[in-house]
Amino acid sequence: MSDKKRVAILGSTGSIGTQTLDVIKSHPDKFEVEVLTAQNNCDLLIQQALEFKPNCVVIVNESHYEKVKEVLLPQDIKVYAGEKALSQVVEMDSIDVVLTALVGYSGLIPTIKAIENGKQIALANKETLVVAGELVTKLAREKGVNIYPVDSEHSAIFQCLVGEFHNPIEKIILTASGGPFRGKDRKFLASVTKEQALKHPNWDMGAKITIDSASLMNKGLEVIEAKWLFGLKTEQIDVIVHPQSIVHSLVQFEDGSIKAQLGLPDMRIPIQFALSYPDRYKSDFPRFNFAQYPNLTFEQPDKETFQNLRLAFDALEKGGNAPCILNAANEIVVAAFLRDEVGFLEMSDLIAAALDEVKFISQPKLGDFVETDRLTRIFTEELIKRKK
Repeated sequence: MSDKKRVAILGSTGSIGTQTLDVIKSHPDKFEVEVLTAQNNCDLLIQQALEFKPNCVVIVNESHYEKVKEVLLPQDIKVYAGEKALSQVVEMDSIDVVLTALVGYSGLIPTIKAIENGKQIALANKETLVVAGELVTKLAREKGVNIYPVDSEHSAIFQCLVGEFHNPIEKIILTASGGPFRGKDRKFLASVTKEQALKHPNWDMGAKITIDSASLMNKGLEVIEAKWLFGLKTEQIDVIVHPQSIVHSLVQFEDGSIKAQLGLPDMRIPIQFALSYPDRYKSDFPRFNFAQYPNLTFEQPDKETFQNLRLAFDALEKGGNAPCILNAANEIVVAAFLRDEVGFLEMSDLIAAALDEVKFISQPKLGDFVETDRLTRIFTEELIKRKK
């Protein structure tokens, strides 16, 4: 039997997926790749599979199946296609940990299937807990599954809590860079372009999460995720803007002391910790030098200008399927913004309309989340069509 952790990476061709493979490559004695999956990027998936030799790959877009199969089957790598295959491969006995790096709502069902099959989860798909946090965390407890956060902010909280799990949290403080539009007013934001919004000052991320960061929706989703990861009440979660992105988040305990986790903005660090916990493996990642950052600054987020953050807090407080509505509407409006169909500020207006109009369910089951997601997308798309 190998002592290596066998890893399935759902979304291996995205930013988190490729950085996860960097981590695995740095520790060939600790990890091996069991499964790789991609939505559309079949060329990179093939390249990754040839290098890491997984047991199998999944290409979700079935039109690429023949191309992937032709190259990889002769290499004794099994090839599957379609969305259902994502939920089926995570059932494999040979998998130890599933790293979910899928974008948006698409991560929910495969993550649930992985938990049902007792797989440990390294979670980079925050929407899984945003949409169905209570259901997912309850299931994880029942199955004895640990959910290790990969988001830098939640990893920071988790690292601050190591050795403190018996001490109650007074509150947590999630840091936000403020994105490319920090300090701008609504007049400025009314005319920003997607090109401007895609230029994040500190992090290199995919298009969807970069737009979410610019609108502060990403921080709102992280607030909801934090509630379920750490068992918190809404009033125990604060957000502070920290433009340098060195302090990744903080925990305040009941005695008034605060722990913070610091480091350069490099996603490989939280990825590696999620995979290696409770150990810390040696790395050659660049080190933080205080002398190069003489000023670390902090300021309150502007929830009036960036209304998505306020909408996320409101949805969390309301509970039920409200966060699911928030997430589905946001995914639709971000896609529309990237197609130049709605303005930057209009995204918040459309999300607010969905929260007001889509049916609220106070105690939803999984089927309710699936239906809420579907209906919210239809409703939001209709609003966008009417604007044209």
